[in-house]
Amino acid sequence: MRSLNLITLCLIIIGGLNWLLVGLFQFDLVAAIFGGQQAILARIVYILVGLSALWQLSVFFKAVKTDTVHAESAGRRH
Repeated sequence: MRSLNLITLCLIIIGGLNWLLVGLFQFDLVAAIFGGQQAILARIVYILVGLSALWQLSVFFKAVKTDTVHAESAGRRH
């Protein structure tokens, strides 16, 4: 599970950096590497980045829920 979290986090970082390049320079690095936005490899990367974001959302909400439980139980100790 830890490996999947690290892989998806790396893909999200790649996607974020790609969007930074698109926003600043109108340059899509993924498309440039894989032969254009319509190229199958570029589309696979885009899909993997999107699925990674969905996975990390679930990780995020689990962490928020766990922190809430810990915060509530810590408050009861006082």
